[in-house]
Parts: sequence; structure tokens; C-alpha cells
Amino acid sequence: MSSSSSAIYLNDLGVVCALGGDRVQVRDGLFAGQPGGLRDNDQLIAGRRLALGEVGTPLPDLSALPVALRGRNNALLEAALVQIRPAVDAAIARHGADRVAVIIGTSTSGIGESENALRQHRDTGQWPVDFDYAQQEMGTSARFVRERIGSNGPAWTISTACSSSAKALMTAARLLRAGLVDAVLAGGADSLCRFTVAGFSALESVSAARCNPFSANRNGINIGEGAALFLMTTTPGPVRLSGWGESSDAHHMSAPDPQARGAIDAMQQALDRAGLAPAQVDYVNLHGTATGHNDAMESQAVAAVLGTAVPASSTKPLTGHTLGASGAIEAALCWMVLADNPDQQLPTHWWDGQGDAALPALALVAPGTRAAHPPQHVLSHSFAFGGSNAVLALSRE
Repeated sequence: MSSSSSAIYLNDLGVVCALGGDRVQVRDGLFAGQPGGLRDNDQLIAGRRLALGEVGTPLPDLSALPVALRGRNNALLEAALVQIRPAVDAAIARHGADRVAVIIGTSTSGIGESENALRQHRDTGQWPVDFDYAQQEMGTSARFVRERIGSNGPAWTISTACSSSAKALMTAARLLRAGLVDAVLAGGADSLCRFTVAGFSALESVSAARCNPFSANRNGINIGEGAALFLMTTTPGPVRLSGWGESSDAHHMSAPDPQARGAIDAMQQALDRAGLAPAQVDYVNLHGTATGHNDAMESQAVAAVLGTAVPASSTKPLTGHTLGASGAIEAALCWMVLADNPDQQLPTHWWDGQGDAALPALALVAPGTRAAHPPQHVLSHSFAFGGSNAVLALSRE
């Protein structure tokens, strides 16, 4: 049985997002010399063209599965799963199906399928034959993965907005440390739909062009989609989940605490749990949504906990904000910084270079920047609606 001090490893990774359909494509896009990923879309909001982080690679066909398990969200999960299926199958063979858990974070589930079905019902009076309301249920994400891998262990979905899949990794770590399971397939997925794009548009938080985090000219987010899945165990692997921190602002439904108290608390918890001093952090993947309130709060938190010299960047100008999947996808990008990075590259912070004089001046990563030594420890931030704060500390073995 695992002890409370057991090290937790991210042994394998499958990922799909706007940067590409597998780990190699995503890594190449992450470290490319020009920003990619986003593409213009005028289909989700009538009369409005928006830059979105849409997955352009073909997704697996789920038509042979029960209707309740079909849908774009689950196709994204399947695209991530197939990349690590041999390792997952080996874990089940070694530990038994009862000892492998599934923890997934999402905020959309199958809302897109419900939108399409409602439009058909409005136009024809008939529901589509390939629609089941269960596609929209949040629990469907974990059920889908559990059934695809044949696990009989614990399985549930976490939906806490943009911190969902970061919390999925934390939950997996707790299950492993408690000795309740021997392996966890943990991560998240979210898919583009009208509901989220229209919702953020109503908040006047969506940018029509590539987002511009921490700029004086920032004017909102780009919505994205994607999935990332990690096989997590206590068996040594290339990257360790060395620490994590969670807090709740209880400040406002959609705005963060302007004093950044919850974010600071979550960052400090992650450092303490990992046994790290601020000077040991080699890179920070910022939540960096390019909204006025988030960037102001986050820059204060980083300056307070780490100072302003640590290299930092937001990768949302490449992937879009993938909402419930963002914690896992950005942890995947950090995994690449640590484990798949022979040239010691750091993810570029793509923006217009016009700093906001009202914010602490962070060390935002310029194009072509390489770390002075192989990155050893990184932080990844997820700060969600409702003040749900989640920070992951990842370390290279």
C-alpha cells in the first residue's frame, strides 16, 4: 500500500489540441519560431469571426459505440488515449482492472451535441436518432474512458471550470498516496461549442484576434478545445507531480480576488508540498487569459511568491483557453519542457510586447529563449471562475 509520502509520477502522456493531434506535433508547435494553433472561425457566433483554438486533425470515429458515449468531447479523449493505450493496458494487466482509476476534468462534456440536437428539434420537431441526453452529462467523460480501457476502479468527473483537470491530477495523486489504487488515468477534455463562446462573449471577454496576455492592450480570451491524459503511478517516470495547491477566493462568481490572496495561497502550497524554494522554479506556465482582471491578479501573485525574475509565459495564444481541459493540457506542455526538451527551450510568450505599467513586470519569455540549464522544476497555474485556484508543481527526474 502506498504511503502518504509516496512520490507521484506522470509516466506517460497523450495530448491533442490546436497545436496538433499528438505529442510530437504539439511539442513542435509549442517550440516553433512563429505562433500557430489558432484559426479563424465564423460558424459559432452568427456574424462574428473569432480566433479559436480548434483541433484541426481528424478525430477517431466513435460511431460503433453506444450513442450515449459518442460526441466530440469523447473523440478528443479517445485521440489522447490511443497515444498511451499500450501503457494503460500494461498497467491494467499488472495491477488488475479494480486497481486502475479514471479521473477526468471537463466543463462542456457533450453540450455541443445537445446544441445540434435542439436545433434539429426546433426545425423538424424530431430529435436526432444519434442523440442521447447522457452525452451532455458531466460524468460521461469519465464513464467513456473507463469503459474504453476496461477499468473497474474508481471513476468520476470533476467540473470546477478552468481548474477542473488540474484538480483531476491532484485527485489522482491523493488516490495513489492513499493506496486505494495503483494507477490512475487522469486529465481532461473540452470541446468547442456555441454555449461557451456565446457565454464569454456576453461577458465581453472574447478577443476576435489572437489573445494578448499581460499587454496593456489585452482585450480577452480565445476559446479552445483539446484533451490531455496522463498515466499516473508511484513507479518512477520522466516527470514527477512534486506538489500542488488549491484554494478558493469566495470573492466573486466570475472575477478573481484583486488582492490575489487565493492564488498566492495555492502557489505557496504547491511550493511547500514540493519542498521547493522560489528560486528553484525554472519556469511558470501562467494562466494568462488576457483578460483585465486575471492578468492583473496573476502578475501580483507571481511577483509576491516568486519575484519577477522567473521565466514565465502564457501558452493560451497557441492553444486557446481550453477551459476544463486547460489544466491538463498546460501540464502536458510543462511535461514537454521537462521531459522532451533536449535544447532546453522555454515556451514563448506571444504578445505585442506592450507591457501594462500598472502590473508587475514579469520575465515573459521572448522568442528563442533557452534555459541556462535543463529545467528541473516548473509551476502551472489554473485560476477559475468562482475563485477556484489550482497550482501544479512538476519536476524532472
